[in-house]
Amino acid sequence: MRWIHAAGRALLVAAVVLAGYAGFGGRDDAGGGAASEGRGPLTLVTAGDLTDYLSPLLDDWNRDHPDERVTLVELPDSADETRAQMISELRSGRDRFDVLNIDVAWTSEFAAAGWISPLERDRFPLDAFLRPVVDTATFDGRLYAVPYVTNAGLLYYRKDILDREGEQPPRTWAELVRQARTLAPKHGLDGYAGQFLPYEGLTVNVTEAVHSAGGSILRDDGARVTVDSDAARAGLRFLADGVRDGWIPREALGYKEEESRQAFQDGRLLFLRNWPYVYADASAEGSKVAGRFGAVPLPGPDGPGTSVLGGSNLAVSSRARHPASAADLISYLTSERVQRRVLTEGSLPPVRAALYEDPELIRAYPYLPTLRQSVLSAVPRPKSPRYDQVSLAVQAVAQDVMALRQTPEEAAARLARELGTISRRG
Repeated sequence: MRWIHAAGRALLVAAVVLAGYAGFGGRDDAGGGAASEGRGPLTLVTAGDLTDYLSPLLDDWNRDHPDERVTLVELPDSADETRAQMISELRSGRDRFDVLNIDVAWTSEFAAAGWISPLERDRFPLDAFLRPVVDTATFDGRLYAVPYVTNAGLLYYRKDILDREGEQPPRTWAELVRQARTLAPKHGLDGYAGQFLPYEGLTVNVTEAVHSAGGSILRDDGARVTVDSDAARAGLRFLADGVRDGWIPREALGYKEEESRQAFQDGRLLFLRNWPYVYADASAEGSKVAGRFGAVPLPGPDGPGTSVLGGSNLAVSSRARHPASAADLISYLTSERVQRRVLTEGSLPPVRAALYEDPELIRAYPYLPTLRQSVLSAVPRPKSPRYDQVSLAVQAVAQDVMALRQTPEEAAARLARELGTISRRG
């Protein structure tokens, strides 16, 4: 899976958990010098740095911190495989890794299991981050990680076709449906696609539809099931109607990030829901839509909708050998100077708010203002100590709804029952 979301392009993961460790001391910016208590070499584990930007960042750290050198360990670039290997290592009790870059959806699970340690909020400049990303790093009211990379879904559209028809990009579901049903076939295109194969991407798309309609799936960090609501049924109905009425092609039921990107990039779709990485790929030489598309926030029933936050957070293992050095490394990787390089060299959306208003960066990455707007209105995926089970339940139910085997009403009630069972498991 493409690190849900583009953060997989460079998933920094360093196994980090400090059982019973209440926080980190140390300087605000990483410091070197002689080893002391909590200081020394580190291991950072990653899901695969596909853009090769990470090694130069760590080289700079290692040059300035010879006594706290970081060794990079790369796991498979599949998020599912990375999670499985990380959990296996954490459960073993070994101290192989020190710092962990985890998908934002894993924070609750890892925190509840005691694999990562709560951090002191004052230790990190959280006020400088985009506000919603901080929520992805918390569980049960405490900070367990520090946001490193963010992401939010965007609606890509064929600007050339809408301009030719004298239309603006859709702001509501009704506008999207009308254009997808009437304009797309007129120009030999399919209407709309997202990531609808039963995997994590389907959980994201369903969560966005439910929240856009004003609903939710879980509350109170997984303790309360809220999906059996009119709003949730409306979100499921929006997706099911798309398949039934044909403006979501049945082929899209097998799409993940890359299949859907390719369909849009090949000129087969009028609209696509996907992550910001698509902008660069669809603009590249050889793309059939280069210079002919735009991106706007996702639509909702009555106006702009709600995206789900993607990205990754940096945590410290409860078995970390040098937690003070680990905290300094996290400060370094989330500093404004390094976050700029995360964008310019890694093509990943940073978490520092000021970068989204930098004129030079906006000229190079014109989607930044739209992405900022989407992030600021985005929500985390359902928080739960058993997130993997929650996500599988959402996928199974959504698959049946979009395959037209179950009505939205039946699906919402079924999902509520299944999530209730999951939430009661100790």
